[in-house]
Amino acid sequence: MLEIVQLFIQRKEFFMNLLYQHLQISFISIVLAILIGGLIGIFMSEYKKISKPFMSIINFVYTIPSISMLGFLIPLSGVGNTTAIIALVIYALLPMVKNTYTGMEQVDKKMIEAATGLGSTRFQVLWKIKFPLALPVIMAGIRSVAIMTIALAGIASFIGAGGLGVAIYRGITTNNTAMTLVGSLLIALLALIVDGLFAIIEKRIQYHSKKINKKAIILIVLIISIFAGLLVKPQKETIKIATKPMTEQYILGEMLDIYIEQETYLNVEVTQGVGGGTSNIEPAIEKGEFDLYPEYTGTGWNAVLKKKGTYYENQFDELQKEYQKKNLQWCGMYGFNNTYGLAIRKEIAEKYNIKTYSDLSAIASQLTFGAEYDFFEREDGYDVLCKTYNYQFKATMDMDIGLKYQAINQGQVDVMTIFTTDGQLSNDQIVVLEDDQHFYPSYLCGNVVRSEVLKDHPELKKVLNQLAYKIDDLQMAKMNDLVESQGKEPREVARNYLKEINLLKE
Repeated sequence: MLEIVQLFIQRKEFFMNLLYQHLQISFISIVLAILIGGLIGIFMSEYKKISKPFMSIINFVYTIPSISMLGFLIPLSGVGNTTAIIALVIYALLPMVKNTYTGMEQVDKKMIEAATGLGSTRFQVLWKIKFPLALPVIMAGIRSVAIMTIALAGIASFIGAGGLGVAIYRGITTNNTAMTLVGSLLIALLALIVDGLFAIIEKRIQYHSKKINKKAIILIVLIISIFAGLLVKPQKETIKIATKPMTEQYILGEMLDIYIEQETYLNVEVTQGVGGGTSNIEPAIEKGEFDLYPEYTGTGWNAVLKKKGTYYENQFDELQKEYQKKNLQWCGMYGFNNTYGLAIRKEIAEKYNIKTYSDLSAIASQLTFGAEYDFFEREDGYDVLCKTYNYQFKATMDMDIGLKYQAINQGQVDVMTIFTTDGQLSNDQIVVLEDDQHFYPSYLCGNVVRSEVLKDHPELKKVLNQLAYKIDDLQMAKMNDLVESQGKEPREVARNYLKEINLLKE
């Protein structure tokens, strides 16, 4: 517990910024869900023939897993806040629609008949009779919407929308349990506070007069107005950087942030750990949602350009030309090669004398293979690896990058993909196998930048080139280890390395 408190105090600004982002996303989603869901519920109560099909559709959508929903939406609305808000609104519709419709239906029909008999119009009956009497039930729905949205907003970080989910996801990826807990506790605390506010309003509506109900509505409007102030933020010319959910990418993102802001007048906004990595970042940068991100040449060749065969660095000019057709450029190659590798549990390697990829084929049918999600879909991933080395594993396990070493240490997987700059390669429970048929291509790390950005800001190209060939494999692995094993923050590691290579001004 002390470690959690200390981390929060040390990184207060970081967590407060994530809290601000979480409030932004949640607030917009809640307001939209209340308005849209409320209108649908009212419409269904007025036109009962459509109520069943409408409710069936909403119930069906609600059963779609959140990750699948994000996957459906990304091709339409890209990554970032817009997609996250759309998904959150969709999930919040069910309780809002259901409670609004139920509340309206529970209004005594005799009161409606009496009001109609006295000459009230349909709108007057709706606004002056049905709505006030249904408000307690509607408020229960609003309360459910608010709590559920705040809790679910943690998934926003998966698609680069920010919020407290960033702390949770980054904590998992970098093996920092304290950070994961701080993010989780802040979401829980925020949900409890909002729940308390709405509970007070709901209680006043349930137990007081119609006059008090109006006061409660005014209070709700006041709360919404206060939170709306959170949306106002000064607009500055900003370079938007995205990183993949990997420790070294967090470090590189912080390094770019620090150095670009030091050397230029540009403001930098880093979206850390975009879920899905290249598969989500690349379409976003082509649409202009991001300006720059660290990428690997082999990934660009196979996963982005869909080229067949192994990539070698003598093909870089062709790689660059193909990217320029997409109005993108490679700029500022860092110097380290983070290629894939295979690691096996030490006890298995020793028992069967497994030293190379080819040796592994003899016992693959007895083993479970683990890798991050996108490895199973890559052009240079699981299928072609198995074909090349004649592997037929007993089972496979998809998992987050940050959980691979934990999984192999616990015996949940026997073989896994690794990166050659992994900080945890010093783990004495695994053996890294020799790629005896040279299956894996080169994966030199550099920056992919929008050509328009480099044209508008030529100073950026100069800055990126100043970082070129400043990091080798061993140096990157050491930095990763400082984060993953020694609990250092990526920004601290990035800053210290810039000092070490004399690029940081005191």
